[in-house]
Amino acid sequence: MNKRVSSPKAVHEMIRQYQFALKKSLGQNFLIDDNILKRIVASADLTEDSYVLEIGPGAGALTQFLAERAKKVIAVEIDRRLEPILSETLKEYDNISVHFGDVLKMDLNSLIKDECPPDTPITVVANLPYYVTTPILMKLLTNDLPVRTIVVMIQKEVASRLEAEPGQKSYGSLSIAVQYMAHPKIMMTVPKTVFIPQPNVDSAVIRLDVRSEKKVRVQDESFFFRLIRASFAQRRKTLINNLMNNLYSREQKTALLAALKTCGIDPGRRGETLTIEEFARLSDTLKKTTGES
Repeated sequence: MNKRVSSPKAVHEMIRQYQFALKKSLGQNFLIDDNILKRIVASADLTEDSYVLEIGPGAGALTQFLAERAKKVIAVEIDRRLEPILSETLKEYDNISVHFGDVLKMDLNSLIKDECPPDTPITVVANLPYYVTTPILMKLLTNDLPVRTIVVMIQKEVASRLEAEPGQKSYGSLSIAVQYMAHPKIMMTVPKTVFIPQPNVDSAVIRLDVRSEKKVRVQDESFFFRLIRASFAQRRKTLINNLMNNLYSREQKTALLAALKTCGIDPGRRGETLTIEEFARLSDTLKKTTGES
């Protein structure tokens, strides 16, 4: 078995040996708890036939555990300074390919096509930097990738938003966007004390199972999300006020009120109380009555 790089001693030795300076701008926090790493891998339900895309392998601590369970691990790392470290920590594994670059700029479809057999379902497992969590998740969910399951460690507060239900304080446009495309489930919380350096907040591991069909059907997906963003623009305002301030003109108020009545939605409600199904009905009704494009 390869030497683990997930203990405080190993991390400090590696930093000293390679004179590696952790970059706060890249959200670099190395996990130093084997049990949590094992639980992350277990949350993904990997088999010996699994193909895994790992985003941000860092020093390779999670990568090692993934490689011991999966058929192949494709790791994408933005920081080229980690190349000699990864070459050392992953040298005993023959089922890992490491690619350096910004995952937000990479053609992931081409990467997966080059690395995996045709029609292979992909599992994403990652410890995501807090500052790019949302754009990475949205890329994974909206770029028509063969991703079936996503297991990521992210900021605890953000994980709560992804799983939140209508009426909860953390429920918002991000909750709807993710739940529209996947089933989210928080698997565990991770204290900030198990990282080097220690971040300011706790983390959580969340699993997203990508839906084979979207949660609701809408006539115009782009308008559906414009409607949702407008409805949450100012959380303390009512639905009618948010929509009038952010989406509709004064002349369209009568049509807007009529659409809300048709959908059985009280205009005095707040956006955070509406279900995804209610937003879908309202979106389709407004498309018909106001001609939004």
